Amino acid sequence: MKKLIIFLCLLISLPLQAKNPSINGLRLWAAPDHTRLVFDTSGPVDHTLMSLSKPNRLVIDLSNTRLRAVIPAVSQDDHYVQHVRSGVRNKNDLRVVLDLKQNVRPKSFMLKPNSKYGYRLVIDLYGANEGRLKKPEVVKTVNKNGLRDIIVAIDAGHGGEDVGAIGARGTHEKDVSMAIARRLKALIQAESGMRPVMTRDGDYYVALRKRMKIARQRKADLFISIHADAFRDPRVRGASVYTLSNRGASSEAARWLAKSENAADLVGGVTLDDKDDLLASVLLDLSQTATRQVSSEAADKVYLQLKKLGKVHGKRVQQAGFVVLKSPDIPSILVETSFISNPNEERKLNDPRHQKRLAKAILGGVRSYFESAPPPGTLLAARKPTAPAKYVISRGDTLSGIASRYQVSLAALRNMNRIAGDRIRIGQVLRIPRGG
Repeated sequence: MKKLIIFLCLLISLPLQAKNPSINGLRLWAAPDHTRLVFDTSGPVDHTLMSLSKPNRLVIDLSNTRLRAVIPAVSQDDHYVQHVRSGVRNKNDLRVVLDLKQNVRPKSFMLKPNSKYGYRLVIDLYGANEGRLKKPEVVKTVNKNGLRDIIVAIDAGHGGEDVGAIGARGTHEKDVSMAIARRLKALIQAESGMRPVMTRDGDYYVALRKRMKIARQRKADLFISIHADAFRDPRVRGASVYTLSNRGASSEAARWLAKSENAADLVGGVTLDDKDDLLASVLLDLSQTATRQVSSEAADKVYLQLKKLGKVHGKRVQQAGFVVLKSPDIPSILVETSFISNPNEERKLNDPRHQKRLAKAILGGVRSYFESAPPPGTLLAARKPTAPAKYVISRGDTLSGIASRYQVSLAALRNMNRIAGDRIRIGQVLRIPRGG
């Protein structure tokens, strides 16, 4: 009987324990346009948010919850939060108060456990008056001759709460991708006729589609997303380069055409809001086709440079449906710099010298592409001769594409190189007619 009573008491106590979660971790991430507060919880929590003014505060009440974590320090760069404090309310509840630098629009949601984290309560703070935030840097500068720099958007993968893949030694993908991105930024800044922009420049998370939006706002000519791959087999190694797959392009086209919010967006400089469905679909398809062709050519150049640096994973540029590659009007590539799950490559990813070598290889590919096909109206285009004396065929090239690129007739190109049909081979050297 005594054992039965104890067993029944345990059964009764289990639901009570489930209703009393604890906060086991608390993290604060400051981004340029928002601040994210993350509570690591032992289970789902009931919470309410209350905004107060004079002074501005956000009160977060968590029912039947205990704090078992240290309150984080607030970064001086935080646009919104000045101080975080906590206390017990009604003997059982936890109250967390954010002293604010300005009025905010809070959003909150619970996340279920995944492979890296348990339950989390996430609270995002956005400015109530967006005009008070710093406007994006104007980078499309034009010189006195009306020529501009080529803009390269550099996207350091993951960030903030999203650490990405984790190596055996505890290296976070978000950290090495940022280190390489910053080295690439410095190298591009030193290039005449090019200018870099970063989708994130600190340890905070940027939504995938917002990364695309930032590149579009800065009028980028090329988007490069930098990552470090991972696989269950630690022996797998090598860098790889990705462009958008056919399936990814099709799904993105459907998304753009289906959502009314895209009526104000530009596709190749043409608005879709005043076009019927068929015409809008054709315009979008043309824009995507041209963008994917440029993406493929730039990716090939980067792949060849990485191949010179060391082992590459795969025999060619690969395709995937990564969200950050889906801009219909910005050529986009994703570089997996190596496998962070490989112990030797994890060690190299933490080596500043290797990080710089990777950045130089990426830049080498970017430079090679833009020297061969600079966007019209840029400084590089003005410096480029009408056509080179010779051109070396690389993967993905077509005879008609080369003729179009250098504004010569296909017939003149064939005649000068004694080509009867359209067959060309990688490594073949073509002579380009002048003004043909």
